[in-house]
This record gives sequence, structure tokens and C-alpha cells, in this order.
Amino acid sequence: MPGGFTGWWQTLPSRIDPFIVEIGSFRVGWYGMMYVAAYTAFYLISRYRINREGLGGGLYTDEIVQDFLLWSAFGLIIGARLGYVFFYNFSYYMSHPLEIILPFDPSTGRYTGISGMSYHGGFIGTALASFVYFRRRGLGFLRFADDFIVGIPLGYIFGRLGNFINGELYGRATDAPWGMYFPSDQTRLLRHPSQLYEAFLEGVVLFALLWAIRNKKFARGLMFPIYIAGYGTVRFFVEFFRQPDEHLGFVLLNMSMGQVLCISMVMGGVALGIYQRIVWKDENPGGGVI
Repeated sequence: MPGGFTGWWQTLPSRIDPFIVEIGSFRVGWYGMMYVAAYTAFYLISRYRINREGLGGGLYTDEIVQDFLLWSAFGLIIGARLGYVFFYNFSYYMSHPLEIILPFDPSTGRYTGISGMSYHGGFIGTALASFVYFRRRGLGFLRFADDFIVGIPLGYIFGRLGNFINGELYGRATDAPWGMYFPSDQTRLLRHPSQLYEAFLEGVVLFALLWAIRNKKFARGLMFPIYIAGYGTVRFFVEFFRQPDEHLGFVLLNMSMGQVLCISMVMGGVALGIYQRIVWKDENPGGGVI
């Protein structure tokens, strides 16, 4: 194993404690705090745009944004869990349905935690929860999504850093000097730090793109479709470096499940963009089509 900075970098994951506080069986992990940081970042950037840029022209209040965060959090957690169940391990959970929601093995009582969350399921769950919330408020879901989607990628920076700190969702084997050894990897192979690739592409790059075009006339009504297609594109690329789930491997034409789902995202984003371009009306402040 090389020494100096290269050796330090390659073994960095093994020196990171995933828990902030650990008192007996009570633990507070960095991963959970990353969710808090992600929602805080979204809230702050949204408030900035409302107060400094006049976003929504008075349509949005603190109460609306805060309530949306609560609804979206429930949608995210439920959707991400069910997405993992249906997209990644359907046959197993159909044989062990209680493990979908229970954090322990029903047969032994041993604590196992709830492992397995899917971004694509979380996206669907958040979208559905948001749709129901805005319908109840008499506001257009697509209008809100178009206005506020800019802040969403900021959350991915924190989420992927949480994956990195946990040493999970690491990349495929590599001989590149920036590869890393992850303590949870039983093969002890040098691997791509794909969590950091995702933090940069899904978070920094996608945020920079949406931020740059947020007030452009051509992007009016297209911000949400651009986000969907943009995320699908960068995630599809990163999946070439990310280790596929061991129990799934490659599922279609040498593609991972994540890549198959990302193709669906890109197609959905393009279709929604065409729909939005046809029906979007600047004079309709409520965006009440959907």
C-alpha cells in the first residue's frame, strides 16, 4: 500500500467514525444528520429566492414551504423504502414482508435496522406526497416544482457524503490512485469513491446548471423536466463506476438497475418537458393544470 498522501487518501474511509455520538446502544450517526442538513439547505435557498428574488410573487409563504418539507419527508422515506423493495429485492421481501417495516429479524428478535433505500422510489414518493399536498392547498404542483426544484440537488451533496461516511454504495474495483479501500468491502479491493462522484455530479453540477438558468425565459415551465432528465443523465453516467447490487448484478443489456431506472427518468423528463411547453401559461400564477 502506498504511503504519503496517496496512502492516506486510499485508507480515509476506515478512519471516519460514522457516529457523531455513541453512548451505549444509543447512537447518532452522520447519515441521519445529513438528511437534516439537506432539508435545511433546501429551506434556506428557497427562502432566499422568495425574499431576494420575489419568487412566486407573494404566492408562497413560510407556512407553505415548511408544510411542504414535512409532507415531502414522509413521501421520501416511504417511497425510498418501497422503491428498494420493489425495484431491488422484490422476491426476498415478498417472502419476508415484515422486514419491509420492522428494524429487527422477526424470527430471532435480533436488531438489524432498516437497510435499503432507493433514490428513484424516494423521488416518486416525494412527488406523490407533494402533488397531494398542493392539491389540498389549491396550488399547482408543477408550478411549485418549477419554482423550487433548484434547491433539491443541494440535498444530494449531503446525502452522498452520508453514504461515503457510512462506507456504503461504493464503486467498482479500480487501479486509479484516487481509489479507496472501504472497510465494509470484504474483498479489500481498491474501489472508485462513487459516492463522491455522485455528490459532485448530482449535487454540485446539477445545482449549478439549475441555478444558472433559473431566471431565464426559455426555462420557464421547464425547470422540473430539466432536473428530471439531468439527474437521470448524470446518475446513468456515475453508475458505470458504482458497484451494482450483489444480488442483482447487471439486469438488462449489461446495465445496472439504477441505469435502467435512469433511462426511464430521462424519457419521463423529456415527455414532461414537451407537455409543459405545450400547456404552460405565464398568466396562470397558480399553475393549476396539474
